[in-house]
Amino acid sequence: MAQAQRDSPMVSQQLLLSVAEELKLPLLQIARRAEQGQLSGAADLATIQSTADSALRLLDSYALGVRLSMETQLLEVEPVSVSSVLYDAGQELNSLAKSYGVDLELSISGRYGPVMAHRQGLQAALVSLGSALIEALPALEGPQLKLQLATHRSRYGIVAGLYADTKQLTAQALQRGRVLQPNSRQPLLNITHTSGAGIFVADALLNAMQLNLSASRHQGLYGLGTVLQPNHQLQLV
Repeated sequence: MAQAQRDSPMVSQQLLLSVAEELKLPLLQIARRAEQGQLSGAADLATIQSTADSALRLLDSYALGVRLSMETQLLEVEPVSVSSVLYDAGQELNSLAKSYGVDLELSISGRYGPVMAHRQGLQAALVSLGSALIEALPALEGPQLKLQLATHRSRYGIVAGLYADTKQLTAQALQRGRVLQPNSRQPLLNITHTSGAGIFVADALLNAMQLNLSASRHQGLYGLGTVLQPNHQLQLV
């Protein structure tokens, strides 16, 4: 167990450095706006609020991932509605999406039944992933700044993820980023111009819950998500 904890991506020094690098820009933006007295109205205040909230969420998600990766007992899981988790994640991401000019859509129609999951960890992973993609979208090649928070069925289970009309969100880019992450400041260069800390935090959160972050397709869009297994006992009730 001790060896597994040392090898966990969540507790790696490089990921901690990536989180620190990721937080420098929003904190610098907040400091400069306050220093220069550029608060001209509600729009500025809303932008600062969403920037600060995003930075705090990244820290909270990292801390949660550390705790989950260090659990010596089985994680407490419960029957969870994927649609409900996606809805709550969308509520957390709305203000950040608006500040980046990204149209965040929610696609949760359909009956999927409950899955067994650690709700807090799953929601934190989706929010962390969503924040990273929202910040990356303006610099990616794509016809529209739209991000879809969606769930759908696959032959492997129920998929929950985030999708956009950009071909950069591929399995190859994610796998290459995982290889480069221990030694690179920008391991996901094809996806984001930042350190990609939010994506790696989501990756490590899911890993701590025995889930995987993987590339996915949904309604012609490209994205990143995770596969969840249905709770067949509750579905029969």
